[in-house]
Amino acid sequence: MDLPVSDLAPIKDAVASFSCSHCDAEAVHKVAQVLLPGLATACIDSTAGDFFRTPAFVAVDLRKEMVDYLNLRSETYISNLLLLAQASPDAPDLPPDEPADIVADLIEDFAASKRNILSRVSGWILSDSREDKIDEFVHEMETNRFWMIDRREAVAEVLLRNLDYKNESHCSMRFEDEGQLVEHMGGCTFRPVDCANEGCKVKFSALHAEHHDSVCAYKVLPCDQKCPEMIMRREMDRHCVTVCRMKLMNCPFYQVGCRLPIPQCMLEQHCRDQLQTHMISVLPLVHRGDERSEDDWRERAEALEKDSSRAILPGLVMTCQISSIIKHDEHMKNENS
Repeated sequence: MDLPVSDLAPIKDAVASFSCSHCDAEAVHKVAQVLLPGLATACIDSTAGDFFRTPAFVAVDLRKEMVDYLNLRSETYISNLLLLAQASPDAPDLPPDEPADIVADLIEDFAASKRNILSRVSGWILSDSREDKIDEFVHEMETNRFWMIDRREAVAEVLLRNLDYKNESHCSMRFEDEGQLVEHMGGCTFRPVDCANEGCKVKFSALHAEHHDSVCAYKVLPCDQKCPEMIMRREMDRHCVTVCRMKLMNCPFYQVGCRLPIPQCMLEQHCRDQLQTHMISVLPLVHRGDERSEDDWRERAEALEKDSSRAILPGLVMTCQISSIIKHDEHMKNENS
């Protein structure tokens, strides 16, 4: 594919010398994102079945045509809708579409005008093969650095200003002298800013700073589970389910009735504090055939707990170990009697 030798972005119309040039960086990027797939569609549809021309062969010419078409249509799009609304009281209100949506519709009109005979009379438009070829050609253009994102954003900024009739995505302020303009631009809500969080490379307009901060993956936050660690938002979920000291765990005696979720750092203390309760829960399972009352089991548990000569540790959770202690006690009692 021939690389572009010049920037084919449209030259901005001369505006008042002291007009603010800031636009919503996110809105500009959204518009720029639909340009390359749109160009790929026009190139693929215009050369379908053509043995003498390839999409890459027509890309440069169609890019210029598409930019000129979009620039012209965007300049008249809103005014035509206003005229339609004035001419007909029953005409629908202006569409709520974002500029990127309007540009996508205009690109679709342009691509449709470039379809060749084969594209028009066959099932090509609805085929999966067409979609695959469009995706492949987009990837080819990106790989060959054809129409880089900064050049597309230059085009997108012009289109955005033409279509943003509510001034929601660009600054429309104008000033009488350069000093006023410079002062304004330093505090303009549409001025581009960098994220302050280390590692984040996102740029956005100042008016989106609060929203970005609330979702930035690189922002460092206190642990959601209240452990002492400060964790990056993007790592929070992994931290909470893996290494967090406060992650909730089942008690080792969960299967015998202790259903309390316990923070990992407090599990040992919980087992120590609830030793008697746990043992009472386990003993009936160890001696299922023994018809003792609950009070009998409680007395056995209390005796084991108070016997400092026995190594009854909080980590002693295996029923076979508990059973061994009980059976030993019963054997010694029988011998002594």
